[in-house]
Amino acid sequence: MILARVDGNITSTVCHKTLRGWRLLILQGIDEEGREKGDPVIAMDEQGAGIGDRVFYTTDGSCAREHVGDEHSPLRNMVMGIVD
Repeated sequence: MILARVDGNITSTVCHKTLRGWRLLILQGIDEEGREKGDPVIAMDEQGAGIGDRVFYTTDGSCAREHVGDEHSPLRNMVMGIVD
């Protein structure tokens, strides 16, 4: 799992059928001291994280695809928890 900060959310009127109805966030990877690490990524969120929250996410695409019930979904990243 990777530590990240929520920088925004994504709204789309056109998307892959497996993304409909799911909340998508823009995550910026950070280290333990909050310094940015790597490039931002898009991740599915069902934890209810908000902008500025610190979260853990996984890049295990099979976990995300299992959640949406389609092994051909383009989803790869998924928020696993919000850091208190």
